[in-house]
Amino acid sequence: MAMWQGAMDNRGFQQGSFNSFRSSSSDEDLMDIPGTAMDFSMRDDVPPLDGEIEEEKSYNGGGIGSSNRMMDFLEEPIPGVGTYDDFNTIDWVREKSRDRDRHREITNKSKESTWALIHSVSDAFSGWLLMLLIGLLSGSLAGLIDISAHWMTDLKEGICTEGFWFNHEHCCWNSEHVTFEDRDKCPEWNSWSQLLISTDEGAFAYIVNYFMYVLWALLFAFLAVSLVKVFAPYACGSGIPEIKTILSGFIIRGYLGKWTLIIKTITLVLAVSSGLSLGKEGPLVHVACCCGNILCHCFNKYRKNEAKRREVLSAAAAAGVSVAFGAPIGGVLFSLEEVSYYFPLKTLWRSFFAALVAAFTLRSINPFGNSRLVLFYVEFHTPWHLFELVPFILLGIFGGLWGALFIRTNIAWCQKRKTTQLGKYPVIEVLVVTAITAILAFPNEYTRMSTSELISELFNDCGLLDSSKLCDYENRFNTSKGGELPDRPAGVGVYSAMWQLALTLILKIVITIFTFGMKIPSGLFIPSMAVGAIAGRLLGVGMEQLAYYHHDWAIFNSWCSQGADCITPGLYAMVGAAACLGGVTRMTVSLVVIMFELTGGLEYIVPLMAAAMTSKWVADALGREGIYDAHIRLNGYPFLEAKEEFAHKTLAMDVMKPRRNDPLLTVLTQDSMTVEDVETIISETTYSGFPVVVSRESQRLVGFVLRRDLIISIENARKKQDGVVSTSIIYFTEHSPPMPPYTPPTLKLRNILDLSPFTVTDLTPMEIVVDIFRKLGLRQCLVTHNGRLLGIITKKDVLKHIAQMANQDPDSILFN
Repeated sequence: MAMWQGAMDNRGFQQGSFNSFRSSSSDEDLMDIPGTAMDFSMRDDVPPLDGEIEEEKSYNGGGIGSSNRMMDFLEEPIPGVGTYDDFNTIDWVREKSRDRDRHREITNKSKESTWALIHSVSDAFSGWLLMLLIGLLSGSLAGLIDISAHWMTDLKEGICTEGFWFNHEHCCWNSEHVTFEDRDKCPEWNSWSQLLISTDEGAFAYIVNYFMYVLWALLFAFLAVSLVKVFAPYACGSGIPEIKTILSGFIIRGYLGKWTLIIKTITLVLAVSSGLSLGKEGPLVHVACCCGNILCHCFNKYRKNEAKRREVLSAAAAAGVSVAFGAPIGGVLFSLEEVSYYFPLKTLWRSFFAALVAAFTLRSINPFGNSRLVLFYVEFHTPWHLFELVPFILLGIFGGLWGALFIRTNIAWCQKRKTTQLGKYPVIEVLVVTAITAILAFPNEYTRMSTSELISELFNDCGLLDSSKLCDYENRFNTSKGGELPDRPAGVGVYSAMWQLALTLILKIVITIFTFGMKIPSGLFIPSMAVGAIAGRLLGVGMEQLAYYHHDWAIFNSWCSQGADCITPGLYAMVGAAACLGGVTRMTVSLVVIMFELTGGLEYIVPLMAAAMTSKWVADALGREGIYDAHIRLNGYPFLEAKEEFAHKTLAMDVMKPRRNDPLLTVLTQDSMTVEDVETIISETTYSGFPVVVSRESQRLVGFVLRRDLIISIENARKKQDGVVSTSIIYFTEHSPPMPPYTPPTLKLRNILDLSPFTVTDLTPMEIVVDIFRKLGLRQCLVTHNGRLLGIITKKDVLKHIAQMANQDPDSILFN
């Protein structure tokens, strides 16, 4: 029988054999999450839904038994039926239908007894309880990560003699020998040169501190990459591209498992502490989603339904952003705008609750000791003026240019890593980048400090008591005039800080390109914000000095008089941070809300909106994809972007398989094939499923059956019924076909047949087909002509066609 090649490619079975139900596959060789050499041996993280398949033996035939009764599985569920193989897409329509049936059954039973009513109430409440647990666990882990990373970052520079577990700030809090001007210096805190050579002065002491800084950075980076490589390859990167793909319906078993959670939490602390140009905010979304996935296994409602589980993961992503930025509302909007594929109103409420609980938990832990959820929380009090929209828009243009430049260069570097020998040496790559970063960072105080502390310094609105170099202004004013400080001429410290920040900007721009995508947990939010904040602070100080020395210019004289507080450089830093983050991620609404929640000032929403929209327009003009969509495409994930429109005039017949002159479509008949016939088709093909027709002559469509369900059902029948043999007839009809006497018992498999597969005609425009796949989350769609089956279109076929129409390589779509 001629077999149709190329459609519905499922690698779960090797051609020609049934040697293992979960055999090793070529998909696993193709898999390359950014930054890891993949090892898929740890399948215990996420067991198959609906229970484990009992005794997953090799698939073999069976002997002739003595019983002749018909096997009918309508009465009892078969373990494993309705679940999915790894690296396959879920059927959203079937999952939602199963959940409606489950809910309908519970509702009907609740009227029969008090116990059933209690069960119905607990089922309805279970979603909120799950959100509570996710919020508590996510907030607790975020607090642990914040405290640990702060301590280990300070460990590179010294140690507290009163207790090694204190970071620099906590060590000097209770010291009686510290002054306000030198509040960072106390006898309890010793640098490594003081500990090793008993002095902190001179060139040798500087070299000792330099050496220890680089040594600690290399040690932290080595531990991080080694743990990821050995225990959890999925723990690398930010995780957001993969989470977007998973939320769209793709199965990556183990990506949100317990080992990934444990290793990601540990290595995230190590990676941040190493001083690399990365952040913990993106990986915190991955950590929160791991929490959500693991806790789903405590509730049958979510454990047994992949679509319901993805609603929970959407809420968990919101909780992750909530604890990353201290922005619960921004977290909900981030999940809605950036990562979620299916986001019903119920999920919106639950996401809000999960984000609220997570933020409350983190606030209770108070990891930074300032009663805030993030290190760089800031409040501004000076109003902005209409003219300042011009520099704000300039920052937006800079953010868009930086975003487009970063995406192109980072993707090119990651592509080089995937296609050359570089990708085979992840540990060496991480150590080299860490060594370069540490060596270049130590001499400059703004690169030596953690990136979160740098952003906090740049956002800061200078006051009288600030001792930072950025606040080293000449005080030429009468302090009796009022509380607000007027614009002042820059002092020596400000000019020194400016050129140091310029060098920091260059280093951050270059080194972040090579850091993001390595084999360690690495977020992009904080490095992007740092680049924008530096550019914004530089521009803000320039505007401030321009207004001070030229307040009589026409652009200033109407609103900025001499001795007034006109320009707030910290506000420019905040707007620049938003612009660069928006340019890289293409976030808009959620970005503005996150930044608003960081500052607590409603009056700064317009500058943030102007910068965010400008950066998105500029970046979109240079490249349509954000960084996460670019990495999804780079890795060949089957993600159908809902935001893009399909504008080409092709038809379903142009995309479907088989094409003209191809072998015929492989189908099953409804009541004339034996067990042996079906087993032969399964063993000789790798398709994920098969259309069922009335007969090969009529090609009238009856339904669609999944390969996995077929294998499990036949194997189950052989175990439980001795009479089922290779010559037994398999039928998918309601009633058994007439059979001659003394024939083996028939096998009824109507219960695994999808009787309402989605179909389109061969002349259906592809723009409609693409919309159907996007909005319904289909795995496949059958193509008919005058009611006769012609072919099939899979999600992978749609993605390949879109890539081909965009002049991209269609073979870049690696997974089905």
